[in-house]
Amino acid sequence: MVEQLLDILSYPPIQRAVIACVLCGASCALLSVFVVLMKMPLIGVSMSHAAFAGAVLGLLLGINPFLSGFILCLLVAAVLGPLSDRADIAPENLLGILFSFLMGIAFLGMGILTQTKAGALNLMWGSLLSLSETDVWVLTAVTAVLILFVILFFKEIRAVLFNRRVAASAGVPERMIYYMLLFLTGAVVSSNLATVGGLLIFALLVQPGATALQLTYNLKSFFWISAISGILACALGLVVSYIFDIPSGASVVLIATLLFALAFLFSPKRRLIKRNERNPSYENDVR
Repeated sequence: MVEQLLDILSYPPIQRAVIACVLCGASCALLSVFVVLMKMPLIGVSMSHAAFAGAVLGLLLGINPFLSGFILCLLVAAVLGPLSDRADIAPENLLGILFSFLMGIAFLGMGILTQTKAGALNLMWGSLLSLSETDVWVLTAVTAVLILFVILFFKEIRAVLFNRRVAASAGVPERMIYYMLLFLTGAVVSSNLATVGGLLIFALLVQPGATALQLTYNLKSFFWISAISGILACALGLVVSYIFDIPSGASVVLIATLLFALAFLFSPKRRLIKRNERNPSYENDVR
């Protein structure tokens, strides 16, 4: 079986799928850190459905689905940022409204498609083995921009994750950081439509970060653990998809869930909390 798996790596579609797995896992996992620590998982849900709805509209209008999905994601990000800051509505409620609206647009478009729905289904569930070179290059560019953003603004990002108001009072451009995160989330989600799919990618925007949350308090380690778990979920999901002939997007999400379950069961942070509950005088400051 191992030799067979190594042999198929000589085929270009498999090579593109493997590269996409690494890029998809890394980009989604890095964003997962923000989604989890800012306690806004509906950002991933809303953006994934925005990308999917935009792609379906692109199929209806006869334009590139990635381009239309990307444009709608950016529009949603541009609306979501100011509204969540200025409107008298909790961000969670606003995200829930956007999610419902975008899901309605997506399925309305699916319902009125007169041509074959195969393209829309691929965008819904993902198809790693059908990626083109252009898809991989776009995903590479988006991932590179995201990594560069995290490296250049790490101190500012840390302050925003701690508390946006405190960061603003300290002179950190927290609004710019927050809006950039929204735009990058839209770019990552739309560029990954063909890998994991519009209805499943939000899982990769939550679970790697949730996995890292079980294992560390340190923010740098948080990024590394999240990225490793995201890449591992995508890579193992691709292998499972090939072996059992099941949709790649679904297998990636199932593997990501399994990794979270293992991290939760063996979490050193949970053991520390239980130890403190049994012995309140025990103190251990983890940074």
